[in-house]
Amino acid sequence: MGRPSDFEPERLVLALLYPAGTELGPLRAALEGRLGPADYVGPELPFPWTSYYEAEMGGELRRGFLSFARSVDPSGLADLKLWTNGLEEALAVGGRRRVNLDPGLLSLGRFCLATTKDRSHRIPLGRGIYAELTLVYEGGEFRPLPWTYADWRSPEYRVLLGELRERHRLARREALKRPDPARA
Repeated sequence: MGRPSDFEPERLVLALLYPAGTELGPLRAALEGRLGPADYVGPELPFPWTSYYEAEMGGELRRGFLSFARSVDPSGLADLKLWTNGLEEALAVGGRRRVNLDPGLLSLGRFCLATTKDRSHRIPLGRGIYAELTLVYEGGEFRPLPWTYADWRSPEYRVLLGELRERHRLARREALKRPDPARA
């Protein structure tokens, strides 16, 4: 019989979607106030993948990425998504979001996104939030699955996540070298 154990901490990756020219300083301050300092600020990329968000947010959308120095317990993904949804609402203007925040968890073997949309391949986490296995790490790279959205299939996103995976791997290795105060 297998024995339950604590989950291995994972790297929080936050994908931001916003109209070009959006001032992100207040958003970043709010995120770092809750999640700790960002140790990675990714490039701002064009978002040509879908027109789904344009009615609410306008055209010429951009995708940005943040990742945080402190790893997180993956069992808290639903709470993170609910909090980021609240932050989206707080920053909305006239009932229209100015930013879309997609929290994801990166481990050595996968990348998962949190979502409110139920589909056959998504696992309920609780409180209306689902986890989607978006990419798997095989053969030295992140690979998409049949349901992976077009943007997450792109080489740019997968290379970026590969770089963050390497940071996570090195941070895990360093953490294992440190003595555990609980054993002292």
